[in-house]
Amino acid sequence: MATSAWSHSFPDHSDPRVGWTVDKSPAQVRIWFDVPIEPFFSTIKVVDTNGQQVDKQDGRVNPADHTVLEVSLPLLPPGKYRVFWNVISIDTHRTEGDYPFTIGSKP
Repeated sequence: MATSAWSHSFPDHSDPRVGWTVDKSPAQVRIWFDVPIEPFFSTIKVVDTNGQQVDKQDGRVNPADHTVLEVSLPLLPPGKYRVFWNVISIDTHRTEGDYPFTIGSKP
C-alpha cells in the first residue's frame, strides 16, 4: 500500500522573484512552496530598508492553493524591500527565510 510522505516546505518560486527589480509596485507578494503549508501557523511580511512593515498585514495561505503564501501591498514608492516568511508544512516541520526585491528603474 502506498502512502504520502510530507517533509519540510521549501520555496519553489516567488513573485516578485528573489533579488529582482520590478518597474512598478506589485499588488501582492506570492511565494509558492513545494508542499502544502498550514494556514494557521504560516506568516509573511514585507519591510522597507528601515525595517518598517509596509504590506497590508493580510498575509495568508491562499485558500484555493495551500502551497501559496501571499500578502497584499499598497502602492509602494521606488526602493528596496525584503520579504520575510515563516511556514509550517502539513507534517509540522518549520522553515523560514527572507529575500530582497527592488522597485525602481531597471539598469
